[in-house]
Amino acid sequence: MSRTFQPGETFTHVRECDRYRPIYYAGASGDFNPIHIDPEVGKTAGLGGVILQGLCTLGWAVEAVAVFVGDPGRIRRVRVRFSKPVRPEDTITFEGKVTSVQDGVLTAEVSATNQRGEDVLKGAVVEASIG
Repeated sequence: MSRTFQPGETFTHVRECDRYRPIYYAGASGDFNPIHIDPEVGKTAGLGGVILQGLCTLGWAVEAVAVFVGDPGRIRRVRVRFSKPVRPEDTITFEGKVTSVQDGVLTAEVSATNQRGEDVLKGAVVEASIG
């Protein structure tokens, strides 16, 4: 049985950035930029310490839509703008809203905030095949 999606539907997805997430992601992605794994380099760079790789945050945003549509293989296109770095110990809440359903394609806008209410990702647009 196929699910029907409607413009205006909303969804939420929560991910926690544990203190080891930047290291795990570095190993998986090959992104060993020291701002992601060395607190002193992060401080010297003006970031206040280690920050999570942006592509990990992007992956979580895409995951939010994939979970909503029920299949990561349906994701077709992604556009995103990062607002603020994610830090270890942050809890990120992704809020999504279906903006259109047309010709077998669902388009959703996704934003994300940390536990302090700060935007870490704004205006992400994710398209998924649904037909």
